[in-house]
Amino acid sequence: MSDLTWQKSSFSEAGAANCVELAAAWDGIRLRESDEPDTVLRTSPAALGIFIRAVKDGRLDHTH
Repeated sequence: MSDLTWQKSSFSEAGAANCVELAAAWDGIRLRESDEPDTVLRTSPAALGIFIRAVKDGRLDHTH
């Protein structure tokens, strides 16, 4: 996975160690936490878009 170009979230603080990073690959999107770079999730652009819309819409918020 060293050939991937990782992009840090624009919401991450400068110099922060635990940031979400994304990389485009030939077969989809990769996600990782910058402080755990060996743990990588793979998803499709469509699935990532659905997830992002759900977060923005508050559909994943839980009130207890």
